[in-house]
Amino acid sequence: MAFPFQGVDFLNFDSLLTEDERMVRDTTRRFVEENLIPIIEQCNREGRFPRELVKPMGELGFFGANLEGYGCAGMSNIEYGLVMQELERGDSGLRSFVSVQSALVMYPIYAFGSEEQKNEWLPKLATGEKLGCFGLTEPDFGSNPGGMRTRARKTADGYVLNGEKMWITSGSIADVAVIWAKVEDEDDRVRGFLVETDRKGFEARDVHGKWSLRASVTSGLSLQDVHVPAKNLLPGTGGLKSPLMCLNQARYGISWGVIGAAMACYDTALQYTQTRKQFRDQPLASHQLVQEKLAWMITEISKAQLLIHHVGKLKDAGKVGFEHISMAKRNNVWMALECTRISRDMLGGNGITDDYPIMRHMMNLESVKTYEGTHDIHTLIIGNSVTGIPAF
Repeated sequence: MAFPFQGVDFLNFDSLLTEDERMVRDTTRRFVEENLIPIIEQCNREGRFPRELVKPMGELGFFGANLEGYGCAGMSNIEYGLVMQELERGDSGLRSFVSVQSALVMYPIYAFGSEEQKNEWLPKLATGEKLGCFGLTEPDFGSNPGGMRTRARKTADGYVLNGEKMWITSGSIADVAVIWAKVEDEDDRVRGFLVETDRKGFEARDVHGKWSLRASVTSGLSLQDVHVPAKNLLPGTGGLKSPLMCLNQARYGISWGVIGAAMACYDTALQYTQTRKQFRDQPLASHQLVQEKLAWMITEISKAQLLIHHVGKLKDAGKVGFEHISMAKRNNVWMALECTRISRDMLGGNGITDDYPIMRHMMNLESVKTYEGTHDIHTLIIGNSVTGIPAF
């Protein structure tokens, strides 16, 4: 059976946190323990998103938590990151849902929207009354979003959108989709549009047969002659820089979130090896090879904590670069995935059952390693930054 989480803090990381930051972390941790942990394995088995948790998360201010005004909590980026950490300690799927709602739907409205759009959507998205999705990736274009085929054509009173989007979190449960398209009348300039999902010609279909993120809704979107009024254009958008700014917000949250998954697996492996006895009736934790694995994991988790905490401080100070966030996403996801694999190994056959959370985290993180920029793409972003030579 799974062990109760006992916390993971080798370097006294908590000493870097303010009282408010610890309070946010502890409140989220308690929410996860009381509401998500008891149901997540069943949700994972059934491939069911725990929608019953949406309203309580809205009440706690998890959606758009680091945005100011419009009913948002106005948290610091460190506080927001700690929310992501604890949610993903529960499950990557739930953290993904909150990341999309916050960084990929609310943020573009907040950053690029008109005052009318902000007032109409942000308060409802903040409470979870309305849900959103983000449509950038297409069936044939993932790491190369500039190749998108979705088009918007100007009409007398708005735009007509045609195209396909793929791997869209929350697609079939969203009330509004932030759709990125090339505007034919603007030399294929990329612009963002708010598309209500009940519009004629808009269709969302769920992706089935997933071995990863099973407690999250993943969809494909189809837009066939979908008309939106001119007021649905996000006026501040222009070029690929706009959606990439949104992805940067999401990558930041991911960099915190995956530490939570690593913590869950490390803590499970630690407690398991302290209680499981093998060879002369000694606990597994008494053996050198086991201690080496535990030492590696706690070292890498501690390094990841310090990395993203510093990036968060830079973000709060307005000094963070996209290359800093790429480093955090690349390192921390890799670290977390390695922790799941090592932990699974330490539990032997028990590690593949859902009596323990390790295999679920491992499968989830295989997706997290790919989305919001693959490990290799972030490698090239960092390489470009340090050499000044793009190798894309």
